[in-house]
Amino acid sequence: MSTDKFKIETSGRIQRLPPYLFGRINKMKYEKRVAGIDIIDLGMGNPTDPTPPSVVAKLAEAARDPRNHRYSVSHGIAALRREVAKKYKNRYGVELDPETEVVATIGSKEGFSHLCLALLGPGDTAVVPDPAFPIHLYAVVMAGANAIRVPLGNDRAFLDKIEGLIGNLFPKPKLLILNYPHNPTAVTIEPGFWEHAIALCRRHNVMLISDFAYGEICFDGYKAPSLLAAPGAKDLGVEFTTMSKSYNMAGWRCGFCAGNAEMVKSLATIKGYYDYGIFAPIQIASIIAMREHAETPLDQSKIYQKRRDVVCRGLDKLGWTYEKPRASMFVWAKISPPHLKGENTIDFCLRMMDDAEVALAPGLAFGENGEGWVRIAVVENEQRLKQAMNNLQRALMPVVAKKRPKSSAQK
Repeated sequence: MSTDKFKIETSGRIQRLPPYLFGRINKMKYEKRVAGIDIIDLGMGNPTDPTPPSVVAKLAEAARDPRNHRYSVSHGIAALRREVAKKYKNRYGVELDPETEVVATIGSKEGFSHLCLALLGPGDTAVVPDPAFPIHLYAVVMAGANAIRVPLGNDRAFLDKIEGLIGNLFPKPKLLILNYPHNPTAVTIEPGFWEHAIALCRRHNVMLISDFAYGEICFDGYKAPSLLAAPGAKDLGVEFTTMSKSYNMAGWRCGFCAGNAEMVKSLATIKGYYDYGIFAPIQIASIIAMREHAETPLDQSKIYQKRRDVVCRGLDKLGWTYEKPRASMFVWAKISPPHLKGENTIDFCLRMMDDAEVALAPGLAFGENGEGWVRIAVVENEQRLKQAMNNLQRALMPVVAKKRPKSSAQK
């Protein structure tokens, strides 16, 4: 028997991926929890609130039907796609053909990744803002294409910067990836932004993807604009949405891509080779969520708004800088330099797990422009969030005992 060690050679696309920066944090969090330490996890945007009970009941009912135990269809059952089209019509005034302009995905992350695979290849380029949700960058890389990073913005000057970049690149980028409300920074836009972005893409023949995962989680009367509501959007772009945040169905893995028929078709084609679709009872339950729980995203937004305020009050006490978010489930905060102690944000977040028993998401994990910042997910209840902020304050601003007044014997 040979004693030579067999060598596994991974593909070039795997070798192009950098070390997963969340890996060290997730490992440490797991080890502490195994050791019985109560880590308050504000690092992951993982909803802790329950799915509406009637949606769970519909899932259970549908799961008992043997007809739903078979393979589904990769692009989603017709009734689900029709419900998505109805929701776009009712909420945004957008007309969608459920047969050609909507496809169901196994969460928006899967759909986004496979769409990049369908649209991009070696030699192609996509423009991605920085900081960014990691899959926005690495789905491009895994497709064999190149990602050009642009410092994040949300106004005309930001789009002008992108246009200047596109004008100086050869070959021109094929794809522009945008995400508002933004993860991780919670940056938002006004409706006119999409019209300018569409005009830019039309001038340069660039496709556009909008990640709208947090579109229904809005505060203080703000309403996030959908790309598809802007004139001409369906000529060149698609939008991704998900059941995860609005209905507390993150683990159910049900999302959607809607918009340009050719882009939707290309995603459906890729999915036809890769999967047999979402478990049918999940799709049926998702229909009930959209049809019977239109108020749930609004109610959930009110919960997140109160939690946001708890975190912001804690940040004020810490002296950290932030913009009060109008949407999403995150607060993006700049760490006070004395608290950072010259560390990068990865090491800072590891130290906070040791010293404060709080897990935060390091800004560096989202790109170079995230260095010095952390993303705080408002997923825990208000009491837990207060505890987390108090723990951070205790770890970073230790109380100095006041000097006792001298007794008469000491005078």
